Amino acid sequence: MFQEDFLWGGAIAANQCEGAYLAGGKGLSIADVMPEGIAGPPTSEPTENNLKLVGIDFYHRYKEDLKLFAEMGFKALRMSIAWSRIFPRGDEEEPNEEGLKFYDSVFDECLKYNIEPIVTLSHYETPLYLAQKYNGFLSRETIDYFVHYAETVFERYKGKVKYWLTFNEINSILEEPLLSGGIWKKDVSISERVQAVHHELVASAMTVRAGHRISTQNRIGCMVLALPVYPYTSNPDDVMEAMNIDHKNYLFTDVQVRGEYPYYFKRWCEEREIQLKVQSEDMQILLNHTVDFISFSYYMSICASKSVKADGKGNLVSGLLNPYLKSSQWGWQIDPKGLRYALNQMYDRYQKPLLIAENGLGAKDELVMGKDGVPTVEDDYRIDYLREHLRQVEEAIQDGVVVIGYTAWGCIDLVSASTSQLSKRYGFIYVDRNDDGSGSLMRYKKKSFEWYKEVIAANGRNLH
Repeated sequence: MFQEDFLWGGAIAANQCEGAYLAGGKGLSIADVMPEGIAGPPTSEPTENNLKLVGIDFYHRYKEDLKLFAEMGFKALRMSIAWSRIFPRGDEEEPNEEGLKFYDSVFDECLKYNIEPIVTLSHYETPLYLAQKYNGFLSRETIDYFVHYAETVFERYKGKVKYWLTFNEINSILEEPLLSGGIWKKDVSISERVQAVHHELVASAMTVRAGHRISTQNRIGCMVLALPVYPYTSNPDDVMEAMNIDHKNYLFTDVQVRGEYPYYFKRWCEEREIQLKVQSEDMQILLNHTVDFISFSYYMSICASKSVKADGKGNLVSGLLNPYLKSSQWGWQIDPKGLRYALNQMYDRYQKPLLIAENGLGAKDELVMGKDGVPTVEDDYRIDYLREHLRQVEEAIQDGVVVIGYTAWGCIDLVSASTSQLSKRYGFIYVDRNDDGSGSLMRYKKKSFEWYKEVIAANGRNLH
């Protein structure tokens, strides 16, 4: 059974929904020059085909959207701050006041409806200037710029925001160094990626330290991409391959939760001839400033084999297709029980409260005329997907796992991070905008809107 104060809600990211990419003194971010998401190279400057430049115009329509979230009964909204709205280049001493005021207004509107903001500090939104001049977190200087930004917003929103996340899907930096680490250069070596990992982990720990110093009310978590790995066969080689992939993902939570690099990391670096550059105080900072809770995204599981080549698609990473599972329209395998498995794995390892910060189904929705004469989407497939996943969350809670909340990804349609499409829709609310940029930006409730509203009102008791 879900606890009475369970944080039901949804999740969005600034670069995928806000638009207004130069409004209010905002500087450019890496998202503004990635018109194809991770599918294509960045451009030298923003181009018209980048849907994120307008997004769904949340910047001008947030009151309308938050009212709809409140109507669904949201207890929480996981969102991000666009770093370059606060520090347009990323390395300024003084923040952009207009950017700060914008988020003041958003948080005030959330609190008016008793919606708890859960704020991600870096959600694939590194300021472009930091990426181009410093190669993002490949440079140690970026740590100080990030911590200064974090301290600024901690001070500004003290009393308004209690829950914070440092880096979105921090473990994705090994696959996507520009998206996740702000590294502008091409052909980033594995040694450089691991060095950037270390800088992000130190930045995260220093941010935890700052957040706890500024307010004892702050609860600061990490955020990782959860990817349960099953051996493709019972061949011991496949079992070991699955273990090795698990280790690569657990590296990030091991450091952020336990405060030290895990035992297996040394050999992993030695085999790749990686010489990590560590300053004398780094290890003490990591040890003394661990996170209060763990959040994660969950979309799919994968299979691993030592001898068979990966043939599946996924959220930044991929693996072998599981013959026992169906796939979404984008080839992501649907595995509700994998969510229960992931929750148990993490809680068994860390005994820290868990937040499911992202989960949902990307699908091509068809807008049709409803019985009341208002356009809607008959998205029973989304309802089925979410119901089955939430049932497995409840099973995990009955297993004894402490789960504090569930924020469905893309609770209102937004621009996809991986493909930069709007046709890959996740929301309970349809936004009239298309992949070619056309559309009215009108909002329409999908069938899943009322379903999720009922789930929240019943605190999950109607899932069976």
